[in-house]
Amino acid sequence: MLRVVADEIIRWSYVGDHLHEIWNRVVQHLELTFIAVGVGFLISAVLAAVAIRFRIVYQPINAIAGVMYAVPSLALFILLTPITGLTTLTAEIALVSYTIQILFRSIVAGIDGVPDSVRESATAMGYTRPRQLWSVEVPLAVPVIMSGLRIATVTTVGLVPIAGILGSDQGGLGVFIYDGLNRAFNTPLLIGGVLTVVLAVVLDVTLVQIERLLTPWIRRARIA
Repeated sequence: MLRVVADEIIRWSYVGDHLHEIWNRVVQHLELTFIAVGVGFLISAVLAAVAIRFRIVYQPINAIAGVMYAVPSLALFILLTPITGLTTLTAEIALVSYTIQILFRSIVAGIDGVPDSVRESATAMGYTRPRQLWSVEVPLAVPVIMSGLRIATVTTVGLVPIAGILGSDQGGLGVFIYDGLNRAFNTPLLIGGVLTVVLAVVLDVTLVQIERLLTPWIRRARIA
């Protein structure tokens, strides 16, 4: 009885026949995610550096990034289509825009969270401003920055399937989701949905491990 119910929910023969396509969609999903988060991080880092140097621009940058983040993803994909077409560029522009506010705020918050006493000690030791930033402030800001990076990454993984509306070259696992919805077929729908969740969890756990490697002093402090 249970096997009959399982067969009604998912057809394993379909999974076996489409293993190569499933793998290709997983790789495409990861590529779209990594490009969006990577470009978003670079843009956010530059904007954060400007905002830290010139505090007056923080609010305007944050406001613009907030407006971009507030636009519904499906609407943004559709608005960009007449300009950049049904292309990967359209998907990436939208995906990058959703990472900027998260990453920008986390970078600024991480740097701002460094205690003044630490900065004063670094200055007293003869650290120049650039050396103080990269050798002292950035390492101490890593936990906050990584938290933002984790949120941005998981959010992007969840948004990539929506880009499937642009075509089979932009949706990653979303191609299966749209196929399942269009044909009222549970199997591709479950493949796309479940694997998207799995990717989000795996990437989040991976980033947690990377954070631990980058902040060994936190582990030592907890042990002590």
